[in-house]
Amino acid sequence: MSKQSTWIVGAAMTRFGRLPDMDLIDLGASAAQAALADAGMTMDDVQVFAVGNAYESSGMVAQRIQKQIGQTGIETYNVFNACATGATAVRAAHLAIQAGEADVALVVGVEKMGKMGMLGAGAKARSDRKVYTPGGRFGAVMGTEGILGTGLMPGVFAQAGMDYARQHDVTFRQFAKVAEKNHYHSSLNPLAQYRDVYDVEAIMAAEMIAYPNSVLMCCPTGDGAASLVLVSDEKRRSLDAAQRDRSVKISASILTTDPYTPTGHAMPDINTLTRQAADKAYEVAGVGPAELDLVELHDCFATAELVHYDNLRLCEPGGAGEFIDSGAPRRDGSTPVNVSGGLISKGHPIGATGVAGLYEVATHLRGEAGDRQIDGARVGLAHVIGLGSACGIHILERAA
Repeated sequence: MSKQSTWIVGAAMTRFGRLPDMDLIDLGASAAQAALADAGMTMDDVQVFAVGNAYESSGMVAQRIQKQIGQTGIETYNVFNACATGATAVRAAHLAIQAGEADVALVVGVEKMGKMGMLGAGAKARSDRKVYTPGGRFGAVMGTEGILGTGLMPGVFAQAGMDYARQHDVTFRQFAKVAEKNHYHSSLNPLAQYRDVYDVEAIMAAEMIAYPNSVLMCCPTGDGAASLVLVSDEKRRSLDAAQRDRSVKISASILTTDPYTPTGHAMPDINTLTRQAADKAYEVAGVGPAELDLVELHDCFATAELVHYDNLRLCEPGGAGEFIDSGAPRRDGSTPVNVSGGLISKGHPIGATGVAGLYEVATHLRGEAGDRQIDGARVGLAHVIGLGSACGIHILERAA
């Protein structure tokens, strides 16, 4: 394994939202071409291509995108890893560079979801069963969703939030403050799916989906794509000074999955694998949480963001409620979190999300984030978690 660094030299993202005039391949190709243009490169320069997509993951999406942007016969990966799909695609490309197999890699995360409704439904009971005999892995005679736990996304993250709330006296209002922050942040992001601002009272009064998450505390489905061009340290040295100045170093790329926990078979544990990924990322990058200038974390629900303050060591253990009350994760706070608007308001086209988080952090480190720019940002972290589970964390640093 190479000890050289991997660098982001091109980054692009489409607007997130319901985009009926663009199909999946249009979206992926558009983001890829924009990232290549940003890097001053073409497909002839690319040696590895990785595409993250969830809902057509068996459809050879990478090869279909290549038919639009250039078929050069290169090594190509189609990646799926739940909501960590995009981050896993980035890691696959990063590992190819670290192994010395490539000097230039192109990554695309893309999804076409539209308004598809709630994700993660559990097994359904068979209505045609006349005799109830045990069957399946769990010896069940009916669907177990909601009886022995849940795999529905709102339920999983509501439970994680309430477990934390009971232990650390977190209130409904503190959870709502997370969503209020992210809706405000998205008003500054022209690529966000939603840009409306809501106060805490409106968020608390909105339709309840799974307590304590109201509809304004839940991420939407939608369409979108993001893309990155990665290069080796050696390749970066061959680029001109302007390209080197805009490059962003990947200081840590970590992917973890579930260790055994006693309750893990009933309810997915979103905490342990995130803590383990964070600790390893800080160790590999040689930085600590206090050195982060911004964080993009997986706020599929407001409860998720609040518990991940603790999981990512952004606050004192048990102190996530006080952390949001202090204003620390606001864009003008000490550790800005989800300045993009996060999944709650920027949107969550699943395959694109992990790449879009790195795009956001890299854009701030380049000083190119416009009205939402975190001044002087030099170090940032991007985090995603896909139930099942997989957690991806990348730490990025601005070029010296």
